[in-house]
Amino acid sequence: MGSITAATDRLTFPTQAPAPGATTCLKVEGVSLRYPTPDGGEFYALENVSLEVKDQQFAVLVGPSGCGKSSLLYLTAGLAEASSGQILVNGRPVDGPGPDRGMVFQAYTLFPWLTVRQNIEFGLKRRKVGAAERKEIVEHYLDEVGLTRFADNYSKQLSGGMKQRVAIARALANDPQILLMDEPFGALDSQTRLQMQQLLLKVWEHSKKTVLFVTHDIDEAILLGDQIFAMGARPGRIKQVLNVPIERPRHLDMVMDPSFIAMKKNIFHLLHDGGAH
Repeated sequence: MGSITAATDRLTFPTQAPAPGATTCLKVEGVSLRYPTPDGGEFYALENVSLEVKDQQFAVLVGPSGCGKSSLLYLTAGLAEASSGQILVNGRPVDGPGPDRGMVFQAYTLFPWLTVRQNIEFGLKRRKVGAAERKEIVEHYLDEVGLTRFADNYSKQLSGGMKQRVAIARALANDPQILLMDEPFGALDSQTRLQMQQLLLKVWEHSKKTVLFVTHDIDEAILLGDQIFAMGARPGRIKQVLNVPIERPRHLDMVMDPSFIAMKKNIFHLLHDGGAH
């Protein structure tokens, strides 16, 4: 990755946290997700999940594998339907996919026959945004994710981290009200993952988008989030909501701060001391 990641080693921009009394962007109300079992019973992937995410807040769902984190994200994206309860984005019920929600998956979901630039402008062209405005938006996000000089490359010419940069830029170019991220760095090596965390913090500081981010990595949850929803499994439910008391801007050496370590221990015990069941 070299020069395109050097600028993200340590962030120095001012903090722009959600203002007190910020409006609710995402509201999950009593959501359950059930699947039929071969014996005629039901398996609860999620049971009576409720949460709220404020406008411009970076919220994180953290929990063990199988706790329903990704299922809840897919329900929010409108890619699946809840068995009961409802999900509201800016007060409107989710009843399918929509431009108010942008999604970034763990798997690389770029169109391989398109260049980096064409991938980023794909949604804009479908919305019939004019050529001049499209060019301005694409150039902005190419610069934002450090891929300007790779704009005409195809996905096969990119590293995993670079592909996720394109996916983030493509989602943000459509100007969604909320960005949904399903373990987007889970397939990356540890060094690239750290670089991508720092890049995402930079992009979030600039875009002020509401984010709901799924991870099983406690360090990642604390480093990125304003608020953490700790989930337990079988059936998936919210065990506890934690506000992250660490000031922004965030940087990687914060993982050694006593407040960071204390919160990490708290979440670890919450998830593992009889909590993940």
